[in-house]
Amino acid sequence: MLPNKEFLEGVALKKCVTATYNRTSFKLAPHILYTRHDEMYVDAVALEHEGQPPREIKLGTFKLAGLKDVSVEDQSFELYDVFDPSAEKYQGTTLLAVEA
Repeated sequence: MLPNKEFLEGVALKKCVTATYNRTSFKLAPHILYTRHDEMYVDAVALEHEGQPPREIKLGTFKLAGLKDVSVEDQSFELYDVFDPSAEKYQGTTLLAVEA
């Protein structure tokens, strides 16, 4: 199973991605694609949640299989400090991560 090409593009080019997850619309800044228990995940900062900015900036985990209506936006993002590419959960499971 290949990762969603939109998330590959988002991580590689630091482009925002919009998607629906659990019937909720998000604008995401995807930072890393990785696997866990033979499933693919993306860790991303939610820039918008149902069109509203978040109360706080945090890194969320999204299962790729649960993301629908995915599209890459023509909006770039900067690397967020809440992302730590050396975190233990990414060791040996990273497929692609944003470059600093």
